[in-house]
Amino acid sequence: MAFRADEAALRGFERARSYLIPRQATSQESKRAEEVLRDIVERCGPVVEGYPSWHPLVAQNDRHHPDRYPSEGCGYKGLDHTVYFAHGFITCPYHDGRDVLDSVRRIVTPPCAHLDAEELDVTFYNSGTKAILVSCEWLRPLEESYLIPKSVAVPLMLEQELPVWRWSKLAETWETMRPYLLGEPYGNRSSLFVGQDTALALKKIYLSLVESGMFGPMK
Repeated sequence: MAFRADEAALRGFERARSYLIPRQATSQESKRAEEVLRDIVERCGPVVEGYPSWHPLVAQNDRHHPDRYPSEGCGYKGLDHTVYFAHGFITCPYHDGRDVLDSVRRIVTPPCAHLDAEELDVTFYNSGTKAILVSCEWLRPLEESYLIPKSVAVPLMLEQELPVWRWSKLAETWETMRPYLLGEPYGNRSSLFVGQDTALALKKIYLSLVESGMFGPMK
């Protein structure tokens, strides 16, 4: 089935709304929570399922085992009940969230972006949780539909992948690497993070690295 970004974004929003708006909320509370959720989508882009491993939100990771989701492996502390957006995420821990806020400030990002974290004045997930928004603020403009431009995505991917030659024994196929390089959901030629031109550039460059033999023979 062809990848349709609009449909994927709509499905993601419905999934996030069902997950984040508390079932016990009043109609007024539900309305406010949905308004805040829509504002976050307007700011941070569509709901996603996983990040490219080079995205600043997960780039501080163990490159032997790259992450596609914000976690302790990426430097975060205290995350719980989390929903991802293209350029941010909401997490809803059952505590004051101070460890989340403090950990975000310590994360080292590539020079093209920085991370911010803030408490939200809204109830998400459950009345006993604290809603916190972590956002990726890009220092270069994004393309239409919140897509990361090729001039940024390509060097970030190279910074992530080039060091792998030092320990790699076997090269991964493009099919295996596609969610790591394009994010998820994705199609054959694009995702909710990158458009067709950028995705094609990432694929060509990755395959060139593989063909050089630097990662070893194909797995």
